Amino acid sequence: MAEPEIPERFLEGYARILAEVADTGRRLTRDELETRRALGREAAEAGHQLRALVRRHLSETRAAWPLAPQGAVDAVLAAVEQTVDAFAEGFERAQRITVRREEAARREFIDDLLYGRSDLGRLAERASRFGLRLSRAHAVAVAAGPEAYTESDAVPRSVEAALLARFSGRKILLTTKDGRLVCIAPGSQPDVLRYFAKQAHAATDGGQVAVGRPHRGPGGVVHSYDEALDALDLAQRMGLDDPVLYAADLLVYPVLTRDRQAMADLVRSELGPLKEARGGAEPLLRTLSVYFDAGCVAAETARRLSLSVRALTYRLERIHQLTGSDPSDPMHRYTLQTAVIGARLLDWPAKEL
Repeated sequence: MAEPEIPERFLEGYARILAEVADTGRRLTRDELETRRALGREAAEAGHQLRALVRRHLSETRAAWPLAPQGAVDAVLAAVEQTVDAFAEGFERAQRITVRREEAARREFIDDLLYGRSDLGRLAERASRFGLRLSRAHAVAVAAGPEAYTESDAVPRSVEAALLARFSGRKILLTTKDGRLVCIAPGSQPDVLRYFAKQAHAATDGGQVAVGRPHRGPGGVVHSYDEALDALDLAQRMGLDDPVLYAADLLVYPVLTRDRQAMADLVRSELGPLKEARGGAEPLLRTLSVYFDAGCVAAETARRLSLSVRALTYRLERIHQLTGSDPSDPMHRYTLQTAVIGARLLDWPAKEL
């Protein structure tokens, strides 16, 4: 594609300056330098490329090269250097201002998108500027690492570079929010979020990633984002150490806690008696948790708890004595396991219910 032609106004007065410098040997005045900077800013705002502008100046230099004594050559070349340097300074200053404005607009859009604070119709219009079509379904993945990240940090930049190299041309938005990495991608492209999860997990030295379900419309992004955040919070409370969590796989937990009072009553009635044990409820509650996570296999549970099978059997019998429910009995197991999940979710016994 041919580059746009550089308008003559960006070289206004340049040939005259070269002629005067050849005659007098003077340097550019302060006003002349400021004029060149202003022209550079105007050229940047008009969308021209600096390389093309410099080439145009050199071409004009060759065309307007004055007939002058040999001694004036150095002065003319110095004037060319001053002119191009001042022009480029103005150009780059305008570019920095534009970049800052773009970054501010991008950050404002991301905040509005993830918090749903803007008019949805207006939000959808703004989204197209950043490569998103909010009329379609989108899903959000959130990665939490050992430290808080900003967009300028090395970790987000490395993840973004990997995504762009793998999915060039895809409509993907990568950012940071509240110290976490956030990736927004079309819901029809789950491979993007899977790859993001892999890269983010590695780049954050084993950080955990949660992926929300795809949802349609401007409000769908914030819905998926909230699901991912809830999954990370749930993982922390439940002690889930999976590197990647999918909100679709964790839907049972919000269902269990929808009636918080009923869950609290179940925990108190089923597990409350464990407080009477020597050492309190926590050791026996952990025993139950690991037992259920191990598929109720005694040998595997004992291995995970660093106990002998005999010691584990004693603990399970003690739980049976205190609660009246036998963890090895399928009739009692479901109620006990639900109560254990509720205890994790409600942070019992650390918090009174």
